[in-house]
Amino acid sequence: MRRLTIKIGVLAATMALALAAAENAQGVPTQHTAHRGKAPTAYFEMTDVTGQRFVIALTDPAKIRHARDLVNGTSDSEPHVVGRIDKRRVAYNPRWSYHIKPDTIDFFDYAIEVCDATIPYVEDHLREAGGAFLPGLIWCPWSSRLVREIPAE
Repeated sequence: MRRLTIKIGVLAATMALALAAAENAQGVPTQHTAHRGKAPTAYFEMTDVTGQRFVIALTDPAKIRHARDLVNGTSDSEPHVVGRIDKRRVAYNPRWSYHIKPDTIDFFDYAIEVCDATIPYVEDHLREAGGAFLPGLIWCPWSSRLVREIPAE
């Protein structure tokens, strides 16, 4: 029963993320994007079970604090990254043909399987993302973890 409750909670959280991202795509401010103009962007490198590296950008001050706490070891809560992918290359993550939209990034402990994939698998199947593979372009690599903050230049 507890496992079912966790799965339902994760599904609800994933749907909330998808709805917030959809609202934001329509230009409606959300709680997580309200501070975007006030805080500098922080960049973090993450890895997964493959050992590949991927860079994310965070603009929400609370999420930046959480990411820094994960990197420096003062927190182990919600260590994995979730967000909506954008099928475009960005300067801060040049190795990959996609990135996670900064205003959709969040952190999680557990997630449903439908959004799990490794960094290189997403790259190799990017054309399929958004359909049966990574519905809604929501990506939640279960083995993701932040490894370092990239210093501002």
